[in-house]
Amino acid sequence: MWVALAFASAFLLGCYEVNKKISLNGNAVIPVLFLNTLISSLIFVPFIFLSFCTSVLDDTMFYVPRVSIETHVAVFIKAVIVLSSWISGYFALKHLPLTITGPIKATQPVLTLVGAMVIFGERLNVYQWIGVLLSIASFYMLSSSGRKEGIHFTHNKWIFFTVISILTGAMSGLYDKHLMASMDVMTVQVWFNVYQCLIMLPILLLLWYPQRKKSTPFVWHWNIVFISVFLIIADWIYFYALSFPDSMISIVSMIRRSNVLVTFIAGALFFHEKNLKSKAIDLFLVLLGMIFLYLGTK
Repeated sequence: MWVALAFASAFLLGCYEVNKKISLNGNAVIPVLFLNTLISSLIFVPFIFLSFCTSVLDDTMFYVPRVSIETHVAVFIKAVIVLSSWISGYFALKHLPLTITGPIKATQPVLTLVGAMVIFGERLNVYQWIGVLLSIASFYMLSSSGRKEGIHFTHNKWIFFTVISILTGAMSGLYDKHLMASMDVMTVQVWFNVYQCLIMLPILLLLWYPQRKKSTPFVWHWNIVFISVFLIIADWIYFYALSFPDSMISIVSMIRRSNVLVTFIAGALFFHEKNLKSKAIDLFLVLLGMIFLYLGTK
């Protein structure tokens, strides 16, 4: 069940990435990210009200329970980690082709798997090692594709931002598994969205707003709403998958990165990105690596 949920989350995550790319094209990053967190928080406000003030959602999977200060602190830490990943990832996505950022982020499960080995005591078997090596090889091959578009991995700061996004994203995945061992889905998703919005507000007002006339102007796109909608549904399914006792964060994370199929197709059809043939080979290696990682868990 949790594997099927992970694949559903991956598809929705791909739709989220495409709408994010459309929203960020020629647009200011900080207000787009703030609106993303604001819309997500507003979507959850009725669930908080109905849970705290009525009995309508009692005994349903959408009930938001009252929790301790310690729980709120733990979720706030997740919000900080996720925002670090998002801010760096948003800036990278704005300045890099979708067919470059998608496959690079597809290597994130490798880091999650390594983290699972260290933190949760998991050990790689032969198939998993093959998957790791294929993913690493695809990253280096992708750097060659990037150079054809003037993107040098060792000198491009947006590649560095992408790497930061991947590292913090892997941290978030491992932390999610830890949180879901003792918390319910709605507690984590509702409050981490609310805390993200509260963190983004001063960033918007103090860092972006005073400098807005000197930087890229903000333009409203309805895709910004779709960013929030697709992400909320994808994350809810993701957290629900992790709530299963036998779920494995390394596998869920790996499956979620198959969203690269959606972003690659979108990059080819909607953004007319270059060097698709060589990138398709890189993508094939990424997916082959994921297959070996999956086979290693059978």
